[in-house]
Amino acid sequence: MKESTISLKVNGDSYTLRVPVNRTLLQVIREDLGLTGTKEGCCEGECGACTILLDGRPVNSCLVLAVEADGHEITTVEGLSSEGVLHPLQQAFIEEGAIQCGFCTPGMLMAALGLLNENASPTEEEILKGIEGNLCRCTGYTRIIKAIKKASEIVAQGKQ
Repeated sequence: MKESTISLKVNGDSYTLRVPVNRTLLQVIREDLGLTGTKEGCCEGECGACTILLDGRPVNSCLVLAVEADGHEITTVEGLSSEGVLHPLQQAFIEEGAIQCGFCTPGMLMAALGLLNENASPTEEEILKGIEGNLCRCTGYTRIIKAIKKASEIVAQGKQ
């Protein structure tokens, strides 16, 4: 199998890795870097469990080859908290009961962060659009939407 050397910046840390050219970014994140918060769901880009931010934008890491991410900046759910302090999204998900089984939560958080990066004060309709590629089989989305709205208000007030 042909391999390639890639350089990534993940959650602020730089990595240089030698990877097979057919290896997905999801595989590199979970297996090579040990960042298992990013979940492997459908591996077809349908569930959103593997959502990460690539240069600040949400993508399904199961659909991105690691070699395509060479030279780019990646944020995973592990990169949300800072020095033990939860990101407002994480805190709002807890406070609003937006977590049940938790499997979709990392991808949902990353999709929500991508949305808030683009639009700090989204409407409910914009939140729905921002998370539409992420499936949750437990919550019915109501609490997730409330949590994202709450986090957007906290971020807008500068209480980060």
